[in-house]
Amino acid sequence: MTLTTDNLFYSKRLKMTPPREGDVQTMLQWNEDPEYLRNVDTDIAIPYSEKQLEDEGETKNKEVYFRLRTHEDDTLIGFVVIHSIEWNNRCGQLAIGIGLAEHRNKGYGTEALHLILRYAFHEMNLDRVGLDVISYNAKGVRAYEKAGFQLEGRARSAVYRDGRRYDRLMMGILKPEWEALNPIQMEDEQ
Repeated sequence: MTLTTDNLFYSKRLKMTPPREGDVQTMLQWNEDPEYLRNVDTDIAIPYSEKQLEDEGETKNKEVYFRLRTHEDDTLIGFVVIHSIEWNNRCGQLAIGIGLAEHRNKGYGTEALHLILRYAFHEMNLDRVGLDVISYNAKGVRAYEKAGFQLEGRARSAVYRDGRRYDRLMMGILKPEWEALNPIQMEDEQ
């Protein structure tokens, strides 16, 4: 029996690619969007320098990093990474970012989640992928839930923004949960 999954790096509208020359100029624009900076990390919203962005995305032993591009015109729209990988425990943490507001709310995040989870579970052979998200990021939480992530816990009042406190939500998905939502078609079954 042969698996007939789509190309590991492609979905209907997106592809996961390594960093390319010229990406940094696009990513510098993302740094000008406070919504992006405040949703992508719980740390203080500080734009990365050109040098920091050039170094970002070099896949390491405990991290697998991709840039997200559209099929239609090869536009760089974001990134996705499985980081803090514990190979012995077969688990890792997910981070995703869609850079410019014009690319958000178009389903790209959901599509990218499907791509990276398929890669994490079927290529990296992980059993668990976790993430954390700030509670005010309702659209992100909905996208994660749609992909099958479950709320596993919360760090209460862990993020301070604009004079208010927000919870940090911990979410996770297990390989069998993801597979139940995304059955693989085998050649013999077609």
